[in-house]
Amino acid sequence: MGDIDAVVVGTGPNGLAAAVTLARAGLKVELYERHDVIGGGLRTVPLFDSDVVHDVCAAVHPMAAASRFFREFDLVARGVDLLRPAVSYAHPLPHGRAALAAADLDATCAGLGEDARRWRRLMAPLVARSGAVVDLLLSDLRRLPADPVAALSFARRVLQHGRGTGPFVTDGARALLAGVAGHVVGALPSLPGAAVALLLGHLAHTDAGWPLPRGGSGVIAEALAADITAHGGVLRTGHEIRDLGDLPPARSVLLDVAPRGFLRLAGDRLPPRYRRALRRFRYAPGVAKADFLVSEPIPWTAREVAGAGTVHLGGTQEQVFRVETATARGRRTDEPFVLLVDPAVTDPSRASGGRRPVWAYAHVPNGDTRDPVDMIRRRIETYAPGFSDTIIASRGVSAAEMEAYNPNYVGGDIASGAMTLRQALIRPTPRIDPYRTPLPGVYLCSASVPPGPGVHAMSGYLAALSALRNDHGVTVPPSLSP
Repeated sequence: MGDIDAVVVGTGPNGLAAAVTLARAGLKVELYERHDVIGGGLRTVPLFDSDVVHDVCAAVHPMAAASRFFREFDLVARGVDLLRPAVSYAHPLPHGRAALAAADLDATCAGLGEDARRWRRLMAPLVARSGAVVDLLLSDLRRLPADPVAALSFARRVLQHGRGTGPFVTDGARALLAGVAGHVVGALPSLPGAAVALLLGHLAHTDAGWPLPRGGSGVIAEALAADITAHGGVLRTGHEIRDLGDLPPARSVLLDVAPRGFLRLAGDRLPPRYRRALRRFRYAPGVAKADFLVSEPIPWTAREVAGAGTVHLGGTQEQVFRVETATARGRRTDEPFVLLVDPAVTDPSRASGGRRPVWAYAHVPNGDTRDPVDMIRRRIETYAPGFSDTIIASRGVSAAEMEAYNPNYVGGDIASGAMTLRQALIRPTPRIDPYRTPLPGVYLCSASVPPGPGVHAMSGYLAALSALRNDHGVTVPPSLSP
């Protein structure tokens, strides 16, 4: 076995993207994964029935077609079919009503009554400059924007909606934006929440949309892994790294781990000041996951919700803000904010013999130990009476158990770090190059570094570019195209 140029620890989307980039640059790369299956948040497995697969973590992927890395990598050209639902996301409301964010902006506006023009004024300019908006937010946040007009347009909207006092007058429009802001997994309203709402919200109306990959999220990991091996990379599964000393010699080491995991791996090798900074890194509220195997589509009271790829269960804007803020402060509730996906709505191949998967996350306090199945079932039942009668089997994973599954999810924090205003800009510590650590040749490439959470692969890509520049003298990014 010849010398290894780079080692990557962790095969989540960022670790895989880092390895793709390094291997494409001609480096000899090895990856280490403690599980027997690669993918991190991109795993898809059968849980109850061999013919029905469930996404273990992420299910819907707005960034899989939008981010710079995936635009060039081109999943579609590699056989990954990104299926875009007609309704990107829906938000049921009391009394059998619902608000819908359709893939078509005109259709969305038509359903928002008095707020039709206001929604268009909010979203249309972002849709028109979507590429620039995405590239700005999914960057290392250390450079001036390439498109200042897009940056100013986005910033003005964030300031307007970050206080929760936007111009909308209808429950539907207010709830629709609040629900997508809930993806920040933190107190609301907030500037980071508004930024997330506008980033994801405008993508719902673009060609990228909120797609589901045919067959489940695991196909994305498989496409990345295939490219790594095609360029000489080696994946070693079932191999847990407990200390940096366990790794073979390599000029570059890229770690797809959260700060707490880096502290464990590096130990006393890190300078005391940097160790203290990592220990101060804040984690977000947790998520608790419920998987259901059901016998029929969800019986929504508002029938139009049945066509949505993603559903936000949180009630009115005021209710979403109240429960998300309480959760961020560590208070339990029996009526949490829930994100739900019925994959077979968009991908009929996910159903078999009348059985289909249902995927749901509830936001809970960090480290919460409650089994979420009954809590989530009741939340669904509120907007879909009779759902309980369709359940064939279920499985709950508490926030505490999410960390046991993936140590990057500290306390169930799937964002690998709270998206506060400070940590949205400075992750995990203040450094000119956020990917480099004080250890020569050692880089962080997880969601704990810019641009943060989401299956966009940019944290891994940008960390790999930093390693190429600093350790290998490669200043031109390698081509990622098929």
